[in-house]
Amino acid sequence: MSNIQSVLSENRVFPVNPEFTKQANIKSEQEYQQMVADASNNYSGYWANLARQYIDWKAPFSKSLNDSNPPFYTWFEDGKLNVSYNCLDRHVANNPHKTAIIFESDAGHIETVTYKELLTKVSRFANGLKSLGIVKGDRVIIYMPNSIEAIVAMQACARIGAIHSVVFGGFSAKAIHERIHDAQAKLVITSDAQKRGGKIFPLNQDVKEALSLPGCESVEKVVIHRRTGEKVEWDNKRDIWWHDVIKNQSDECEPEWVEAEHPLFILYTSGSTGTPKGVQHASGGYLLGAITTMKWVFDIKDDDIYWSTADVGWITGHTYLCYGPLAVGATQIVFEGIPTFPAADRFWRMIETHKVTIFYTAPTAIRALIKLGGDLPNNFDLSSLRLLGSVGEPINPEAWMWYYETIGKSKCPIVDTWWQTETGSHILAPIPGITALTPGSCTRSIPGIFVDIVDEAGNLVTDNNGGYLVIKKPFPSQIRTIWNNPERFIKAYYPEDIANGKYYVAGDSASRDTMGYYHILGRIDDVLNVSGHRLGTMEIESALVAHPGVAEAAVVGRPHDIKGESIVAFVVCKGQLPTGSEKDFLINELREWVAKEIGALAKPDEIRFGENLPKTRSGKIMRRLLRSLAKGEAITQDISTLENPHILDQLK
Repeated sequence: MSNIQSVLSENRVFPVNPEFTKQANIKSEQEYQQMVADASNNYSGYWANLARQYIDWKAPFSKSLNDSNPPFYTWFEDGKLNVSYNCLDRHVANNPHKTAIIFESDAGHIETVTYKELLTKVSRFANGLKSLGIVKGDRVIIYMPNSIEAIVAMQACARIGAIHSVVFGGFSAKAIHERIHDAQAKLVITSDAQKRGGKIFPLNQDVKEALSLPGCESVEKVVIHRRTGEKVEWDNKRDIWWHDVIKNQSDECEPEWVEAEHPLFILYTSGSTGTPKGVQHASGGYLLGAITTMKWVFDIKDDDIYWSTADVGWITGHTYLCYGPLAVGATQIVFEGIPTFPAADRFWRMIETHKVTIFYTAPTAIRALIKLGGDLPNNFDLSSLRLLGSVGEPINPEAWMWYYETIGKSKCPIVDTWWQTETGSHILAPIPGITALTPGSCTRSIPGIFVDIVDEAGNLVTDNNGGYLVIKKPFPSQIRTIWNNPERFIKAYYPEDIANGKYYVAGDSASRDTMGYYHILGRIDDVLNVSGHRLGTMEIESALVAHPGVAEAAVVGRPHDIKGESIVAFVVCKGQLPTGSEKDFLINELREWVAKEIGALAKPDEIRFGENLPKTRSGKIMRRLLRSLAKGEAITQDISTLENPHILDQLK
């Protein structure tokens, strides 16, 4: 790792906009450095002060960090709170008629709800869940489109202490089944279907298929929200309509006051071992991370119109759609659909229509929109914008420049945020009132988070050299464990072979420039980042090998201008090498097979066939060679340990 070089040379620096600094929540470098010093001098006290300042506690905590059983750290463990109360009730008490959510449907219909109305919806649904026998600690799967109802479902679970696990609406029945089985979920909440890009995609049908598979016996009921009016194949014993669940329910629901370490949710993320990892987050620490970063990174104000384009199925949709904005009493946009329907100008039209002030999206969306019409934004009034954000993967400098100049008119800071499902909230990001910006860099760590770059032995790596990105101290919003698999948690995030297991290892390689700014170089493990979605290569390989005609498969990523990475699969068939029309037919069949097994976003962009895969004599697949083949690079690496060199020509 210490030999990795950062080849990106980016010397452009954009100074802070002084007009922005005047109104910023953090106004000076001195203030930032004081926060860092406070955290360095009294780490647990620093976070305790913030927790008391920003969270309403039912029972105060007496101890901040408990590090007696590393790496199973806990925060504020004897305190009691309710996350839904902190997101809704406390704002209703002060400003009940403030708009909480502006929802725009796939077809462009707009619905708004105030904080008071949202609390009523959440309370009624929470009471409905209780009437179905859901109690504190029960697991609930949510498989819904981006909608007000999805947020209501998540908040209602939090209100009664149930642990939700949201499944992205683009995943397949098999993915739903895996998550139900691992979490031993008692209830599934879904919709009849969802609308995306003018098309209708069934959801309840996927749930029904998942429940037909062995291992889902824990599910007692399925709550179905009528979204599109599609016909539903009904199960009288199990299924119940959303509108029947809330019928005659009280508008008030006393929150379940839970321990700070009570799991708020499990969110499954792809792992390199093939089975999804259930990332478990705790109520108190996670909420604190969401609130502090909303205030520091997004510089949130009472009159902001905030829009994160994320789906609730991903961690960004949890922290910066469902929980963070509501916890700080913000007004936010929730949109259903895709950026390019009904036209490629949808984002820019929505910003103009709703007077959006903070816009947070993914580099893959930015690149796609540049390709579809880089001049389109000039047709719209984007003057309401004051802050732009980027999330999901590193943003390449040229896309950054277009975002800065065309969308932000060279006056809006861009907060390029690095974080993970596992960290719960931002780790590296500019503080917009004080941080000069460099295209492609997520700059510095959040005050109170201590990040570094090390080699395998834990030695610090010098500037402009690559190494393992690590977080040196536990922090409140981090993953607590992998659901039902503490051994996998330790192995994945505190591996003994890196710095003797004493640091949280992010799984990304990074470098730091002479300004002290961080640059993310890519994944260390075999996880792909496709259109902002993290997909485990092993999961895709497992799906391919499950096809009756496939003997072996290896999957790698290749850089893609729009999606970040595209998926290239190398496949060994059980029979003869396919040729001609048979080959074309098999490629299409395998792509659709993967879509059914995992989801459409995991379909390989390219499939190549060979009699074997490049392996060492011990049988290990040489993935570095496959990556070079996928990129069309000449093989200049050492292949002396390769058992079958002729395979390389076959796989080109």
